[in-house]
Amino acid sequence: MSTPNPYEKNTSTEVAFIGAVKALSLFHYKKSGFYKKLIDRAGYDLNKIVTIQDLEALPVITTDFIKQYSDSPELLSIPKEEIYLNLTSSGTTGQKSQIFFDKRSIEWPQEILDEIFQHYGWISENPAQYLLFTYETEPQSKLGTAYTDNYLCKYAPVHSSFSALRMKGDGGHEFDSFGTIDTLHRYEKEGMPVRIFGFPSFMWFTLKRMKALGLKPLKLHKDSFCFFGGGWKGHASEEISKRELYEAIHEMLGIPRERIRDGYGSVEHCIPYVECENHNFHIPTWSHVVIRNLKNLEPVGYREKGFLSFISPYITSMPFHSVMSSDLASVHRHEECGCGTKTDFFVVYGRAGTSQSKSCAVSASELLV
Repeated sequence: MSTPNPYEKNTSTEVAFIGAVKALSLFHYKKSGFYKKLIDRAGYDLNKIVTIQDLEALPVITTDFIKQYSDSPELLSIPKEEIYLNLTSSGTTGQKSQIFFDKRSIEWPQEILDEIFQHYGWISENPAQYLLFTYETEPQSKLGTAYTDNYLCKYAPVHSSFSALRMKGDGGHEFDSFGTIDTLHRYEKEGMPVRIFGFPSFMWFTLKRMKALGLKPLKLHKDSFCFFGGGWKGHASEEISKRELYEAIHEMLGIPRERIRDGYGSVEHCIPYVECENHNFHIPTWSHVVIRNLKNLEPVGYREKGFLSFISPYITSMPFHSVMSSDLASVHRHEECGCGTKTDFFVVYGRAGTSQSKSCAVSASELLV
């Protein structure tokens, strides 16, 4: 179901998208006891899905609910023996999602990411040095952020890599700021392209430490590249704007601004959203973004703020094809960006108050009883 252009939207792709979501909804209705109860209780007739608006009216499942109940066997739509991979979110509130994937459900988002990296020209045959602002892991780690960042290393051969969040030996991690700075200096001397992935907060902490130590700016290879994801996690009080972070990276590491990008995604919704050169999250062909009113969860119009929710037919293992996050966001017409991408984009403003999403999670949890 992938397309040569990951941002192609026309009548034929829309018809295919609606048909795929309809077919997937009917599949989960037959296979997941939870999803059947959810649809029946809502009085929703899946057979009447015809338009995008019909998809927007599908009952949504919140990420808070997923964090609480994702390990329930009633949520599975596949036999346990078909589970290919399970990944865990890196949540900092004590609640973590554990999502089970069959082979198709994890490989299709990866194919979309392949197409996006190809679209932007980020796939290279030349070796690169990697700096990963993510958790150093055991080989079989199930942590979603570490899995993603290590997957990203496929797009250029690995000459060497360094994980900034080092294992302590007791199951925990600590940020190795001095090791990170030493690694950056070594990478500059070796003169190869450097690829930096992971949490943006630790990139900022590294740059702050470099400035506090009075270190001179570095000049990394011109083809170096930053791609962040995962947000600021437990460091929200120290969060700075993307513009400020990107300027600091350009100043201290010499990486061009257009080669500094952010990604948005989660274990609960694995479709990748990647910034364009103007730093906007355009919506890929095989996703539909809905902004929902904070009070009644009804869809709102362009430029209006609300809960950020997603619809995509990518996941057959669990009925999480229409999910809602607790992030506050708005959707904008593609013409507002100016980068030339022909799909709309969304802007994330941060985490909204969780009382509404918690109540939705409680309501959904009743279906498991």
